[in-house]
Amino acid sequence: MISVFDLFKIGIGPSSSHTVGPMKASNLFLQALLDNNQLAQVNRLHIVLYGSLGATGRGHGSDIAVMLGLMGEQPHLTDVKTIAQKIDTIYQTKTLSLNHQKNIAFDPATDLILNGAEFLPYHPNALIIQAFCDDNLVYENTYYSIGGGFVQTQKEVKNEVPVIENVKKSVPYPFHNAEQLLKICQENNLSMADVVRANELANISEQDLTNGLNAIWQVMQDCVTNGCQNDGILPGGLNVKRRAKAIYQQLSGIDSRKLVHDLLSVMDWVNLYALAVNEENASGGRVVTAPTNGAAGVIPAVMHYYRDFCQSYQPKKIEDFLLTAAAIGMIIKENASISGAEVGCQGEVGSACAMAGAGLTHVLGGTPAQCANAAEIGIEHHLGMTCDPIAGLVQVPCIERNAMASIKAINASRLALKGDGSHIVSFDKVIETMKETGQDMMAKYKETALGGLATHVMNSPNQIPMLDVTVNYSQC
Repeated sequence: MISVFDLFKIGIGPSSSHTVGPMKASNLFLQALLDNNQLAQVNRLHIVLYGSLGATGRGHGSDIAVMLGLMGEQPHLTDVKTIAQKIDTIYQTKTLSLNHQKNIAFDPATDLILNGAEFLPYHPNALIIQAFCDDNLVYENTYYSIGGGFVQTQKEVKNEVPVIENVKKSVPYPFHNAEQLLKICQENNLSMADVVRANELANISEQDLTNGLNAIWQVMQDCVTNGCQNDGILPGGLNVKRRAKAIYQQLSGIDSRKLVHDLLSVMDWVNLYALAVNEENASGGRVVTAPTNGAAGVIPAVMHYYRDFCQSYQPKKIEDFLLTAAAIGMIIKENASISGAEVGCQGEVGSACAMAGAGLTHVLGGTPAQCANAAEIGIEHHLGMTCDPIAGLVQVPCIERNAMASIKAINASRLALKGDGSHIVSFDKVIETMKETGQDMMAKYKETALGGLATHVMNSPNQIPMLDVTVNYSQC
């Protein structure tokens, strides 16, 4: 079983598959050198990013992430305020400090190649890292960033080894699809949250589970707060203006008596929460993959809606919200994909909408069947959504798309709660459909910035702005 902490990872923006994944891949490469006692031999590196990683690598900070990972930085620990300085030092000195302990000659212009024209066979997001001693190859490996910060090596992908990062022991309630999960819930009189909680407690203590979930929720809240305080222009060259702070100031200044007459005012707050998170993500700030960075604003926005506008709100239920959302994410991850490069944005924002809808339904008193119904509605109305970021940046249409999906998630929950959980299309069937739709989708619509809005707005390669490493994480 996948763990809740596999799906919800604390990391940095702007992309879980293009930033967090490459950093983790280079962490794995560095660790292999350390495990094999080969670090001392290395005096040269050569890295190639292929496919979607190569096509939109600079816009997503993939090149920066790889360099940071080779320095020993980790997504959940690196100080985002110092990243720009570290990368600038590499460019100025043409030197990289492996694991912060061995300096080697390194020129990003020649030693880190972005090859967006070539795709490796197993996944659109691929990179090969080679370490040399002069001209002799010391170690090399191929890595695939398969979405949500998950990484597989060439051997793991070829042998179809599942990526399970946290759970190691057998669990009491294994499930691989919604049908199995609902049957477990019915036979044992358990909620989805109860099932996931029991499975997690097979591997960690209850205190560790609570602490971990609280840490995730705290980062989500901090992200919203930071997004409401920061303004200016997002880095990358599109000159996208941050809006969350201005919207927050507008909403905070409205007389509460006027809100009674504006029945849609709550929607403005939900939009704000989502925009705040995804503007922080786009600027390289600290976020939680939920289940990806590109969709990081949906679940926090709906959780803030529950906290701020639902009379039944209880702080303890925040854990159950995340556990229920994770149950849905686990099923999607195992049976389809949460990677925009693999199935389009339906796998990112669509998955987040389904997870948020199910989580909200549970904490508002819904049954497992109603939670599955809300999740199905969330996915169904994102089917076929392409991933076409302009200039390869997680900004347009990604930021607004999170706001729209947050509203959809709340509506999906309300629809599900008005019914008894029965529905014509099962959650498993809609996931199967999403996978097939993603397989049929042309590659130019899957996170390559080669189709859709990316080409109609920036229709010439010469017009596509490349990320300036001197400003990439400077607005955090």
